[in-house]
Amino acid sequence: MKIALVAHDKKKEAIIQFSISYAPILKKHELFATGTTGKKINEATGLPITRFLSGPLGGDQQIGAKIATNEMDMVIFFRDPLTSQPHEPDISALMRLCDVHQIPLVTNLAGAEVMIRALEAGFFDWRNLLKNEDN
Repeated sequence: MKIALVAHDKKKEAIIQFSISYAPILKKHELFATGTTGKKINEATGLPITRFLSGPLGGDQQIGAKIATNEMDMVIFFRDPLTSQPHEPDISALMRLCDVHQIPLVTNLAGAEVMIRALEAGFFDWRNLLKNEDN
């Protein structure tokens, strides 16, 4: 599975700790992240991560493009709902694309833990069926 990992500044430590805790599961998948988040996760875990631009510089839109072309399977996005984000329209567009293209999206630690366990149990294998239908 192709997994996008994104976190606002105040949530970066949480996504790093999440990635450390679930590194044995995450290492079985292809990881993508916005700039700083990807760098920090890689430094903390050694997991290989394809990095896009930072969110405010277009990273959210780059992930959105992958979603629109069926090249992303899920998004784990630790959002900070209490801090205004200058690129809020990009964030909303990313979330809308997940809804339009049926891409699983979680926006907090509780949801991420459920999703990662479901991933480990094979509950997202339906994504592979969709990809095979496209070919």
